Amino acid sequence: MAAFEANFDGLVGPTHNYAGLSFGNVASTGNQNAVASPKQAALQGLAKMKSLHDAGFKQGVLAPHERPSIPALRQLGFSGSDAEVIAKAAKQAPAILAACSSASTMWTANAATVSPSADTFDGRVHFTPANLNNKFHRSIEHPTTGRILQAMFRDERHFAHHPALPAQMHFGDEGAANHTRFCAEYDKPGVEFFVFGQAAFDSRYPKPQKFPARQTLEASQAIARLHGLRDELVVYAQQDPDTIDKGVFHNDVISVGNGNVLFHHEKSFLDQAAVLSELDRKLAAVGGKFVAIEVPEAEVTVEEAVKSYLFNSQLLSKGDGKLIIVVPEESRNIERVWAYLNKLIASGGPINEVKVFDLKQSMQNGGGPACLRLRVAMSDAELAAVNPAVLMNEALYGRLTTWVNQHYRDRLSAADLADPQLLIECRTALDELTQILKLGSVYPFQLA
Repeated sequence: MAAFEANFDGLVGPTHNYAGLSFGNVASTGNQNAVASPKQAALQGLAKMKSLHDAGFKQGVLAPHERPSIPALRQLGFSGSDAEVIAKAAKQAPAILAACSSASTMWTANAATVSPSADTFDGRVHFTPANLNNKFHRSIEHPTTGRILQAMFRDERHFAHHPALPAQMHFGDEGAANHTRFCAEYDKPGVEFFVFGQAAFDSRYPKPQKFPARQTLEASQAIARLHGLRDELVVYAQQDPDTIDKGVFHNDVISVGNGNVLFHHEKSFLDQAAVLSELDRKLAAVGGKFVAIEVPEAEVTVEEAVKSYLFNSQLLSKGDGKLIIVVPEESRNIERVWAYLNKLIASGGPINEVKVFDLKQSMQNGGGPACLRLRVAMSDAELAAVNPAVLMNEALYGRLTTWVNQHYRDRLSAADLADPQLLIECRTALDELTQILKLGSVYPFQLA
């Protein structure tokens, strides 16, 4: 294969905690104030990365962010030394301190939207960091995310980087969590699939009533324009608003695709039959045969899908037309979901193998295997242009596990966020990490 899909997983940051910041994410709010283990979370994520690398998949690492975010706290009026800023925020606005301390960048499916060179107007891989405008704690991420992506994908002959969309709700953009690409081969033109929750400028579209719709149609359309995608090879679909109200805050909680396969729930999209028909027609135009695997509500309910994160899984191509599905331990622990997965594997369809990973620390904050990774389809030449220090191998895995064990705390509670030593620990760890991953200066404390 001349091209392939690489996965870049987010390395969990040293301030991983359960602050319950993500309204609409049932797991996040349901585990608020539990005691977290940043060390265990990071090691669980690294174990998944290493396992997939060992299985022959292209695997990379995306660095976490500096937290707590002192620049964000200063912008909100907290002053003095860094320690004084933290102390004042802890006393006057602990919820804001928690938001500025979130390790949410671990979920790199929200880092950016990526279009491969086979689809774009200039034949380069295009990146647009997500503005994540719907949640304050995530809206502060995109400047650093952009710098990290540029440090990983530096070569301008192969990679193009755009700034995030305007930080306004009309252009709310949640990145690859609402974006999928279908293709016959990774180096051939494909169909880019954008899923949105609401239209900001068109009142004809329905909206959820309980939880916010984070991705707008207008944001998806803007990214398609920025990346130079062909209209005839783009499909826009609206999430079912009732499904959003059941805790499906991103499309990757209710569907996942890879190659020519879409694995999705019966309640994924409005006018689902028309969406599937358009995908089938447009993929056929570029030589692909679309395969939709629909899970009936009678076999797995939306609520069970949210609890198990069955669809927040990874579909990985084995190169023989068959796919592996990567699911969290929670999918095995729910009887009906596990029964469905076993039936799926035995069906003779394209998904014929399942891998299960323990990602409990991430799952309790509302992120499964799909949340933890950013997909980048690349050719051999493009992979050769990637910063090699971020690509997983035996040596990097050893260095990163040693680094985590040296710098991360075993336990972290909400009260610990007020400890100014946590910032020192985070900066010390990240300064070393930028040297391991050869990123240069990407964090605010390094740029000051």
